Amino acid sequence: MLLGTLLVLFLLGGTGPASAHAALRATDPEDGSVLKSAPRDITLTFTESVGLLEDSFRVLDPDGRRLRTGEPEHARGGGAETATVTLPAKLAEGTYTVAWRVVSADSHPVSGAFTFSVGKPSLTTATLDTGPAEDPATKSLYNIARYLAYLAVALLIGTATFMAVCRPPDAPVLHRLLRAGWWTLLGATLALLVLRAPYESGEGPLGALSADSVTRTLTGRPGEVLLARLALLLVAALYLLRLARLRKPFGWAGAALAVGLAVTWAAGEHASAGIQVPVAMTSSALHLLATAVWLGGLTALLVTLYRARLTPAAVTRFSRVAFVSVTVLVVTGVYQSWRGLGSWDALTGTTYGRLLTLKLAAVVLLLAAAALSRRWTARLATVDAETAETVVEAEAAVREKVPEPVGGPSLPAGPEAAPESSGPEPSAPVEAGSEQRSALRRSVLAEVAVGAAVLAVTTLLTSTLPGRAEAEAAAGTPAVVGASVTNVPFDVGTPGGHGKVQVTIDPGRVGDNSIEALVYGPDGGVSVVPELRISFTLPAKDIGPVDAELTDKGGYWGNSFLNLPIAGKWEMKVTVRTTEVDQVSETRTVVIR
Repeated sequence: MLLGTLLVLFLLGGTGPASAHAALRATDPEDGSVLKSAPRDITLTFTESVGLLEDSFRVLDPDGRRLRTGEPEHARGGGAETATVTLPAKLAEGTYTVAWRVVSADSHPVSGAFTFSVGKPSLTTATLDTGPAEDPATKSLYNIARYLAYLAVALLIGTATFMAVCRPPDAPVLHRLLRAGWWTLLGATLALLVLRAPYESGEGPLGALSADSVTRTLTGRPGEVLLARLALLLVAALYLLRLARLRKPFGWAGAALAVGLAVTWAAGEHASAGIQVPVAMTSSALHLLATAVWLGGLTALLVTLYRARLTPAAVTRFSRVAFVSVTVLVVTGVYQSWRGLGSWDALTGTTYGRLLTLKLAAVVLLLAAAALSRRWTARLATVDAETAETVVEAEAAVREKVPEPVGGPSLPAGPEAAPESSGPEPSAPVEAGSEQRSALRRSVLAEVAVGAAVLAVTTLLTSTLPGRAEAEAAAGTPAVVGASVTNVPFDVGTPGGHGKVQVTIDPGRVGDNSIEALVYGPDGGVSVVPELRISFTLPAKDIGPVDAELTDKGGYWGNSFLNLPIAGKWEMKVTVRTTEVDQVSETRTVVIR
């Protein structure tokens, strides 16, 4: 049923506009463009609102030196979906490289790069490599803290719900679980707060020691969400202390605190950006609450089964609560899956979709373990009822065998006066059904183990680009297409007459392109050759050959105005002459968009 519902919603959902994680929609100047005059500023437009960093723009000149630019800000009239920076008044002729980095509305850093040229393209020493979006050590620590936060909030909310609904007779062990959940969540939240700034900027963990990092974290929305979580935890601590003293069950105040904690997750993750934000945040909060009640409650149930006395009636009550939680999980999970994927192809064609498939498989295992637990719970309840009935019958038989003395019942004078009874002792309900209890412990333990794995996959999902946004980026909404670089090996058949030609076509699109070619010799160094010719043919349209008209630029061969009028797979013929009589031609396919 779960799989069927999920597939139906995938097929009917279709694709929508933007989703969580900002995707670059356009750049001004456009990537690869050649401008007659230098621009005054650079503007990026994204699919959703973004946060800016001090280092959001790095602009490198044709020699690879970084330019002094203005402060990054949102474009006037463009809103929070834009990022702009002012350039120096005079820019030299040549190709400029722009590396950018912003933080999307769902708190994840996004980065990229593009080029533009003033006057005419040039051979630039700058590269388009922007490095990883996050420092590996910082990212690992941040994800560990995020996972611990998920485990802790599940333990805290789930244990509290278990105590309120099931009312176990022996609660001290559960109060210890509550304290463990609270302290773990406090530590994880503080770690996320400290690591937030270096996580956004791509620095190592020591970047958190900077005073600027602290200020940036506390004034940004992700930091504000974490501060709100800390405030709720302080209130929760007072609430838990009061309950521990008065021994009262959890009430509406506890439920409100649980909802508040869940909202801090919804406000800081994928649900806070993209389409249908109010619905998505509500669904995300309910999803987290249902997960916490189910998995945290299972942990409390497991600990109680091993460490304390628990009646089958209490297990049955939790079984009903777990069923409601699973129902909420299915409904909210289907909606969030549709929102994150957007299409059927994204399920198998994106990292997000593959992780979601893995999570779905784990949830199916979890449901199977839950069904097994419900069956053992039912058997334990049956055994308990039968045992209780036997005890009642035995006590009635005892009363029939011992007549009441005149003047009413009295206690026997001593051990010799105690009647013999073949019926079971009144303590039988506690010891009965030991086989069913052992089986229930094993099935609940399996549920807890698989549930921990589900939370681990969930943690990965929260830091992965959703399939909807990835599909949008792949479909070409962002106008960022890198230059085409092709290496063409050659060998004229003479000693030392081999090497390769590196051909760069920028931007690799229909219309005017710049073409640059470097010849490398056998030793890997730049080689000087008497002649280099390149031509292009489009067999599908019977166009060509188009001569690239290369000229020797002193160290490399090039032409700033190569016109390729139609998109498609062009055959590029490279002819290298190494001496007056030795030359060779090689052909490669290049794609022009």
